[in-house]
Amino acid sequence: MRRFVFFPLMATLVVVAGCTMDPDDELVKNKEVVKRFIEISNDANWDQLSDVVAGDFRRHSAATAGEPVRSLEEFIALQRGFMTTFPDQHVRLDQIIAESDYVAIRATYTGTQSGPMGDFPASGNKVDGPFIAFFRIESGKIVELWVEWDNVDMLTQLGIFPPPEPSNE
Repeated sequence: MRRFVFFPLMATLVVVAGCTMDPDDELVKNKEVVKRFIEISNDANWDQLSDVVAGDFRRHSAATAGEPVRSLEEFIALQRGFMTTFPDQHVRLDQIIAESDYVAIRATYTGTQSGPMGDFPASGNKVDGPFIAFFRIESGKIVELWVEWDNVDMLTQLGIFPPPEPSNE
């Protein structure tokens, strides 16, 4: 009797499993999208970003001055600006975790300030700073990104913080 009860349940699970994607497969695919995003960004292949980033992409960050990014085009413009300041910028992925439509990373940003950053001229100083980011993915593309880092640490590495003492001249 017990075999009969379990058999229909097992048959139902096999049929259902055959009709839907394994959630683990979807998580792996989402992680691959984020890894590709990092690879494209490290190579500054901005034309390829549309392969993994939606046109109506949103970027949120309290660490970045100015308006939030509200499109892929605005994001590319922001990245080009970062490349002017840090032409050798590189992101090293330290950890990646996926759940549902979200992928979280812990990573490290490195670069040399060879160009101006706002009102601050190029310092030639290198930065090496950890950051965290959360990506939301829909239909295989990144639609939203939240990214944060320790600005005080980064500005200290650049020699900008603490601010220089005012001149008595």
